[in-house]
Order: sequence, then structure tokens, then C-alpha cells
Amino acid sequence: MTETLPAFPGVRAASCPFDPPPALRELQKDAPLTRVRLWDGSTAWLVTAYAEQKELLSHPQVSSDITRPGYPLPAQTLQRPDSPVSFILMDDPEHHRLRRMVQGSFTVRRVEGMRPAVQRIVDDLIDGLLAGPKPVDLVEAFALPVPSLVICELLGVPYADHAFFQENSQVIVKRNVSPEERAAAGGRLNDYLDGLVADKLAHPCDDLLSKVAAQVTAGELSRQEAARMGVLLLVAGHETTANMIALGTLALLQHPDQLALLRESDDPALVAGAVEELLRYLNITHRGRHRVALADIEIAGEVIRAGDGLIMANDLGNRDPEVFPDPDTLDLRRDAHRHVAFGFGVHQCLGQPLARMELQVAYATLYRRVPTLALATDLDRIPFKHDGQVYGVYELPVTW
Repeated sequence: MTETLPAFPGVRAASCPFDPPPALRELQKDAPLTRVRLWDGSTAWLVTAYAEQKELLSHPQVSSDITRPGYPLPAQTLQRPDSPVSFILMDDPEHHRLRRMVQGSFTVRRVEGMRPAVQRIVDDLIDGLLAGPKPVDLVEAFALPVPSLVICELLGVPYADHAFFQENSQVIVKRNVSPEERAAAGGRLNDYLDGLVADKLAHPCDDLLSKVAAQVTAGELSRQEAARMGVLLLVAGHETTANMIALGTLALLQHPDQLALLRESDDPALVAGAVEELLRYLNITHRGRHRVALADIEIAGEVIRAGDGLIMANDLGNRDPEVFPDPDTLDLRRDAHRHVAFGFGVHQCLGQPLARMELQVAYATLYRRVPTLALATDLDRIPFKHDGQVYGVYELPVTW
């Protein structure tokens, strides 16, 4: 028997906009897997338990290939893509071939080497914040510029063009825009990155996009593949982290005891742990991770058939009481490193070391340098991104 899937990823309760949708929490209480009906009348398995999510995300017979029959398409996708897709929607060996071309720039060692530069970016933005008028929108003044400046520096993208790529990337990650609008925004970004790849082919520099362009010269990538990879890195590199900076700040302002722990400590271990707990608690990738089974799989007393779609509700996995006691409580002293905010298995987030480092620097510095930071409006007046593939806030008015 099928059940009607609540509007997925669902609208979080206004009384607690940091928690997963109440209807999905009810499904989690019933069973680790639930057969549900999707927007187009098709069915899929909603996987709500942490253990089953990790098992399926690393299962060799579970596919990320969006072109396979049975893949549970998001509601905004009216048909399977005819054009080539990003490597995150591919399986190995092609996924691995493309991923390895850029993963060297995201190792922990390489990312730690960027920490002083990120610290300067954060300090400069806070200097401007403190010198300017108040109240101010923290998204525009701080949360968005930090990762945008960092990813532009890493890729070799001119920051002068940030308004263009931010505007178009926000169209791509919204749920409630038409496929035509999304395709047009993607096309504009692809054309932009294709032009940059051409520049790097002619005039290579010491940046990641030049390394990608070098793969074109070596015959390992086509120009189209290089541009598409650049779009993925540019969009993913700033959109998710910007939302975490703003939403994490809001969550901490709503939990002043936890904010005080972070603000008053200079212990790097506490700061790193706080980032992991905020990633677990907030989990901004709230539309889940979509997969399709390639063979029959027995799990949790159910049989997933070949061709069945799977949706891993990672926000629910990160609130699984079997793994995280008192999961709806924000506790910065919790050991939350096992969360699945970055996914699991071979497709887990390539840029997670960079995201972690940026969040550590941003959170630790902002609250220490602006110790009286406070909301400049009521919580119920803040516009949340219920319509986005990435959860967050559109604006965050603050003062001090």
C-alpha cells in the first residue's frame, strides 16, 4: 500500500524552522523505509533511518544515474535530461574519472593551506560590516560574500562577475521555477564558464579552472565537460556554504547558551565540533539524496526491487534518535561527526573539507568580533527558503 508523500522536501513547522517537516517525522517513527507516492504518480522508497541510509548510499547496486528508468525525479524536472549531466549524477567508472580530476584541490592539506586567506576574507568583511550602517542583511553583507570570494579565488573566476553567477545559480537551486527558466539559467552559466575555460586554455594560471582546462588540452575532457564541471564547482562552492553561515547564525541566536559556548572559546576542537553539530542539526540539503536500485535488495524487512526509486531523507537520518540521543536539541558539545549532511559513500561531497574550514573560520570569527550580534526582526518575519533545493534564509537582518 502506498502513502502520499508530503510536499517533498516539505515545509518545516513555522514554530521551529530548523526541524524536518512534521509529516516526514511521523513516517520516520513508523518504519525505516516507507513506500510513498511522488508528485507524478510514481512511487519510491523514502528512507528515513540513519543506518539504512548509510547502507544504501554505499551499496554497489544503488545508482546515482539520473537517466536510469525508475530514478525518482524531483518535481521540477518534467523529463529526463537529454543533454549530458554533471558527474555527481553519474556512476563509476565515469563518475570517478571526472571526480579525480579536481579532487586534489579539496584535500584536507590543500584546504588547510587556504585557511589564512579565508581568515583575511572573513576579517575584511567584518571590518566593513562594523564600519557600515545597521541593521544590515547578514546574507548580503557576510554569508554570501565569504564563500563566493573563496570559490572565485580557488577556481580563478573574476569576483567582479559574482552578481551574475549568484543570480543564475539561485534560479537553478529553486524548486518553484519552471524547467525552462532553470535551463535558461544553466545555459547562461554554462556559456560563461565555457568562455572562462577558453581564457584558461589560452592563458593558464595557478587556479583550479586552469587545471580543468589542462585536461581539455590533454584530451581527457571536452570543452563542454570542462564548462559543466566549472558550473558545478562554482554553484556548489558558494550556495551551500552561504546558506549554512546564515542559517547557523540564526540557529545560534535562537540558542544563546550554545552561542555563548562558541563565542567564548578559542579551542579549535570545540569550534570544529560545533560545525559538525550545526551541519547535523540544520542539514540544508533538505530535498534528500535520490537514487535508483539496480538489483533486488533486502533491507530492514523489505525488498527493494530493481528499478525502484530511493529518496534518502538525510535531514531525518541526522535526527535519528538511535544514533543521536535527544536529536532535536542543538548541543555544540555533542560528538556529531557521524552525520550524513555531506552524504556517504563514493558520492559524498567533494568539497566538504573546504566547507568545514570556511564554516569554522566564519562562525568562530563573527561571534567573537561582534559579541552583541542580535536579530533585528522577529523570527516569524524572516523569509526561509522553503522553495529551494538548498534550505536557508533569503535575508537575515541583524544588528549589534
